[in-house]
Amino acid sequence: MFKRILFFISLIFLAVACDSAREYDVFKNIPNNQWSTTVQFKIPITDTLHKKNLFIQIRNNKDYAFSNLFLITKMTFPNGTKVIDTLEYEMADAQGQFLGSGYTDVKENKLFYKENIVFPTKGSYTIDIEQAMRKLGENSEIKALKGVTDVGFRIEKTTESVQ
Repeated sequence: MFKRILFFISLIFLAVACDSAREYDVFKNIPNNQWSTTVQFKIPITDTLHKKNLFIQIRNNKDYAFSNLFLITKMTFPNGTKVIDTLEYEMADAQGQFLGSGYTDVKENKLFYKENIVFPTKGSYTIDIEQAMRKLGENSEIKALKGVTDVGFRIEKTTESVQ
């Protein structure tokens, strides 16, 4: 019994230790697996010297009906400056198989948002993420995007610092 407990504690420790680049990693649940509102992350930043990689993380299930995903992101700096991006990501391969990791019906995708950036000032940054999907040939937006279970935001430190 003691060996089994020690084994599980070792596995947990190993899993945490292998993710040493993580500085921020938060997921928000999408109610009823239907994404209809902006997902917001408030991130306290204290390091203005080291480069970071920023990721948007999406968990989707078999009810997701598209091979791609369009997002609109808004990053608000502590001084009120805003940077808005429209992004497109592939969610399935040419055969229609979902990309991402996971052995069940839920797949997790870690999608590059910004690479090797340095936060210019310390303070609270806000990241707003909303889906911007439309059906092919239609101009109106999809009000509730089915099949998205969670949306996350992740910051990883790199080994580079500002010169």
